[in-house]
Amino acid sequence: KILMKAVSIRLTHGYYLKNDLDQHGKIIAEYVWIDGTGINMRSKSRTLSGPVSDVSELPEWNYDGSSTEQATTNDSEVILKPCAMFPDPFRGGDNILVLCSTYKWA
Repeated sequence: KILMKAVSIRLTHGYYLKNDLDQHGKIIAEYVWIDGTGINMRSKSRTLSGPVSDVSELPEWNYDGSSTEQATTNDSEVILKPCAMFPDPFRGGDNILVLCSTYKWA
């Protein structure tokens, strides 16, 4: 019951953002990937200068893989490579969800 209330508040808040905030032509790309456990999903948001029409237009990104069980602390940079994109149903507008593969520097 508590979880459902939290989800309801989150979706209500997302609905408010979806309908009321002017993004001045910019979009939010939510990069999503599966962490080192192979079970948990992770994500981080990036603001882009405008709408994107193809996944090839999306930049690669990076993160510290030591916090997601994908790297050791002495060599922790992991690269996010966009593989697919979809309209973001939570933020709406031109915002997107970006599914990513992860890579370590060789």
